[in-house]
Amino acid sequence: MLKNYFKTAWRNLMRTKSFAFTNLLGLTIGITCTIFILLWVKDELTYDKFHSNYNDIHVVIANRDFNNRVFTDYNMVLPLAKAIEEESPQVKNTVVTTQSQSMVFAYEDVKLKKSGYTVSEHFFNMFSWKFIKGNAATAINNPSSIVLTESAAKTLFGNADPVNKVIRLDNNKDVKVSAIVADPPNNSSFQFDFILPFNYADEFTKQMMNNWSGSSWRVYVQAQPGANMKQLNETINAIKKRHDQGDKISTYFTFPMERWRLYSEFKDGKNVGGMIEYVKLFTIVAIIILLIACVNFMNLSTARSEKRSKEVGIRKTLGSGKMQLALQFFLESMLLVLSAFILSIILVYFLLGPFNLLVSKNLSLEINQPYFWIGSLIIILFTGAVAGSYPALYLSSFNPIKVLKGLFQTGRKAVLPRHVLVVLQFAISILLISATFIIYQQIQHIKNRDMGYDASNLIMIPGTADIKTNYTVIKQELLGSNLVSSVTKASSPITEVWWKSGAPDWNGKPADLSIIVSGIRTDVDFTKTMGIKMLTGNDFSGMPADSSSILLNKAAVEAMNLKNPLGMEMRFGDEKYNVIGVTDNVIMELPYQPVDPMLVFYNSNEAGIISLRLKEGVLPQKALPFIESVFKKHNPAYPFDYQFADAEFGKKFLTEELISTITNIFAGLAIFICCMGLGGLAAFTIEKRFREIGIRKVLGSTVAQVLMLISKEFMKLVLIAFVIAAPISWWLMHNWLAQYTYHINIGIWVFLAVGTIVLLITLLVVSLNTIRAANTNPVRSLRTE
Repeated sequence: MLKNYFKTAWRNLMRTKSFAFTNLLGLTIGITCTIFILLWVKDELTYDKFHSNYNDIHVVIANRDFNNRVFTDYNMVLPLAKAIEEESPQVKNTVVTTQSQSMVFAYEDVKLKKSGYTVSEHFFNMFSWKFIKGNAATAINNPSSIVLTESAAKTLFGNADPVNKVIRLDNNKDVKVSAIVADPPNNSSFQFDFILPFNYADEFTKQMMNNWSGSSWRVYVQAQPGANMKQLNETINAIKKRHDQGDKISTYFTFPMERWRLYSEFKDGKNVGGMIEYVKLFTIVAIIILLIACVNFMNLSTARSEKRSKEVGIRKTLGSGKMQLALQFFLESMLLVLSAFILSIILVYFLLGPFNLLVSKNLSLEINQPYFWIGSLIIILFTGAVAGSYPALYLSSFNPIKVLKGLFQTGRKAVLPRHVLVVLQFAISILLISATFIIYQQIQHIKNRDMGYDASNLIMIPGTADIKTNYTVIKQELLGSNLVSSVTKASSPITEVWWKSGAPDWNGKPADLSIIVSGIRTDVDFTKTMGIKMLTGNDFSGMPADSSSILLNKAAVEAMNLKNPLGMEMRFGDEKYNVIGVTDNVIMELPYQPVDPMLVFYNSNEAGIISLRLKEGVLPQKALPFIESVFKKHNPAYPFDYQFADAEFGKKFLTEELISTITNIFAGLAIFICCMGLGGLAAFTIEKRFREIGIRKVLGSTVAQVLMLISKEFMKLVLIAFVIAAPISWWLMHNWLAQYTYHINIGIWVFLAVGTIVLLITLLVVSLNTIRAANTNPVRSLRTE
């Protein structure tokens, strides 16, 4: 019996190739998009889950309550980890790490810049990394050891055994390779090329182990199973306040690893979400695209109902029951869905490389895993059930007497569900296209925001000890080249903030005022090189008096409520500074948020970042070889490394631009699937009215009149979809924009433009099908009358 059902289903599909192809293509595109999105979603949902202690690992963070805002800070003091481990029975292990840091590796003639962490002794006990050589127990016992990733070791040593090889770090320290670990997975919060152990005998480390106010490290705790985290948080706060009684603005708490990736965003001290919003968004988009493809199948199947009505009538007369017929039609749907799924897997296999480049991931089809087959079965059954259920139930419900007497007509009851489905399709398409327009507008709005400096032709080069020593000569050679107009040095790049603090004291400061400020230390020509506008006063001149001078930005003046800041004295403990100038605001952090109050200090010894501006009209490809030769001459121990300021600033939009690109692609595919279905529906509508069109032509109707006759039905459906989708789109995108301090206002023209585009696409698709019928000789359509 089942074999006969499949055989009949296959024959029916082969008999209606255009119908089968249209549905197969729509379902294939829908399932392919769904698989890609689900691969991305699965990667996000499994972030860090490869760690065996995943459920017990937490990072210690603090909400620092300043009057202008609550600042959530991951930077902790170095001795906090050991103190927590010693005093809290809720904790099994603690780990302290540096921020990710870059170092230059030298081995024989090879010099490479790699990034990694310096960590405390329990790092490999807390976190799970696959050891290829060496073992976790002894890998970082020696402070002169280093653990490399497999790819870093391969780059340095080729196929030679790297263990016990000696590497020169930053031209000032030798370390011995103790172990090799597999590269961190793409969905790991830790990305590194090397791991170094803390050297507690080092003078700086010994000093910082007694410093309870300098916060520059990350602290992680591995809680005991079933630990009371509220009690642990209270212990951490008590420890910190006991050793640093001046810390009155901070509240410390643990943040579990399961929330690091998906819920990483804090606003005014409250956890407000993160990537989870995009995971939810794209999960919905995947379901929507699959539903659009299913709706196509339903529409085309029910539109063909008249062609199958006699078959149903005869089979019912011969004794077939409704359930048998429903099963037959359902199996046809499942056969088509299964074929579409197989084609989708093939498409995903060939397109996975480009998709990985697009989303910056390393996704793969893990067909050897049980969850792959479970997921595949769910997609097939869901798609088959949604796409095939309505056509199966509808076709199997025909009355055989009416069908065989020729009294069967589809009528309004049959047409109405199809119209509802078409409206649903186009409402979803209008929503997706509106979203792409608004996301694009928002990104452009932020990109066009005044950054407060000129990022074009601005090159940033990391500083080293040799560069610091030879800075004066380097600057002279660069300025004498007729390629570079200005050079300066600073403690951090113009695209990042590396130092935050409470505001200084000044005469007249309100007792209850607590403000968070950003800070940077610079040399002369800082504002000139960066293109920062001085609003009042002067920049540093390089005179000895500048060592006690300070610049404020406009946001600092406003936050401190200063009327005439020039000449005012600012105090940081025993250090006193005079305000000599006010600069315009400079966007150094997230471009979506307000600019922090900024203090600029003069320090001619700082050389963390060297910044240089090319002369107007000088092409970077012409200037870079000369710049590289200068730095190689005076900094021979390090490879030449640089970044363009505009490119680094552009990285702040990576997530939003990725979301925009993916939304554009899937919105385009959704409208394409809709158009396929619309084209098929229009073709069946025209086929049913073929003779009517012939009669109208004989009676004098023009092609335009016939076109309007057929098109107006579909145009009404698009207009209804627009009326439904426009307010929903506005509400959803308004809520999305609300997360940004600086955002666009959604104009009505966006929806009018999207509605017009969809209307024109509909008219085009219907017209292509209608014009062919309207131009057909009416004799041909009336010959059988």
